[in-house]
Amino acid sequence: MAQSFQQDCVELALRRFRAGEIDRRTLFAGLAALGATPALAQAQRNLVMVNWGGIANQAFGQFYGEPFAAANAGWRVVQDSTGPSAGRIRSMVESGRVTWDICDSSAATAVLLGGQNMLAPINYSIVDRANVVAPVFAMEHGAAPYSFSSVLAYDSARFPNGPPTSWADFWDLRRFPGQRLLRRDAVASLEAASMSMGRTIENTYPLDVRAAIRRVGEIRRNCVFWNSGAESEQFLRTGEAVMGQIWHTRATVLQRETNGRIRFIWNQGILQPGIFVSPRGAPGGEMVQRLLASMLANEDAQVGLLQMLGNGPTNPRAAAKVPAEFRAVNPTDPANAAQQVAIDGAWWGRNYAQTNQDYLDTITG
Repeated sequence: MAQSFQQDCVELALRRFRAGEIDRRTLFAGLAALGATPALAQAQRNLVMVNWGGIANQAFGQFYGEPFAAANAGWRVVQDSTGPSAGRIRSMVESGRVTWDICDSSAATAVLLGGQNMLAPINYSIVDRANVVAPVFAMEHGAAPYSFSSVLAYDSARFPNGPPTSWADFWDLRRFPGQRLLRRDAVASLEAASMSMGRTIENTYPLDVRAAIRRVGEIRRNCVFWNSGAESEQFLRTGEAVMGQIWHTRATVLQRETNGRIRFIWNQGILQPGIFVSPRGAPGGEMVQRLLASMLANEDAQVGLLQMLGNGPTNPRAAAKVPAEFRAVNPTDPANAAQQVAIDGAWWGRNYAQTNQDYLDTITG
């Protein structure tokens, strides 16, 4: 199974800790903050936020949990790093023993599980739709307090006559020879294939699945396919691939650590929401909606998350608060977002299972 973006963020953050960029005290600050007295702990009520582990505990606790607790006496947000997969959410709801309140998930899962009555709908009388930059970040059963992008990265040393500037160039093996890199997952890969055939960012959807998969098949033997963010990074570092579609967080690391030899472009990137969902029957009830509302409203917290983990803010007021040195790597900076297609999570929620299987059959056939 291909690694999720959230899992990759955890891996990147742990690497920063091991490299000494984040100290142990900072790493465990979130846990230390929960060291209340037993009497106080009994008086408090917990909201359980489920993430993919590692330093996401500290980051989500610091930027989402602590501001909410400070504004809501008697409540605290506890991080659970066991991984909120769709299967585990479904099992919890079906068993009637829901212990999770809010989960770091995806647009496709929000549509799939929402359609199966496994998720609580977002109460938009509490959660303000105006606090997201685009409609795709506020769905019926999920909303996004962060963003990420799938972008075209390339090794500039391999293209002395000019680099690729579009997905059409990515598919042009004659002008830009060398091995390509795509994710072992249809999401974002098929959007790139569609744009390589002339679809604009305004008319990428609905995807013509057959045409896009055929397009991937044309370069299949000139591609390697990655499962994890670390793997995508390694393919480009070692030169096994001369260009590839990777997450902007990994592209940012590569650009920095290779002193600009490996670069990336925002043009025709695929902008994706980091959707949070709430299992149906979550014990926190209405307070879960208020927590999500605060996550979307707090632009300062979202900027902090960008600086720590690389995740882009989704609040439209946040871009102006991003320090100058981070604007070039912020997927929702207006200049960067204008060049990208915002992914249609509703389309993927309806079509993911069969489309992804057809994609996998093509690249492994």
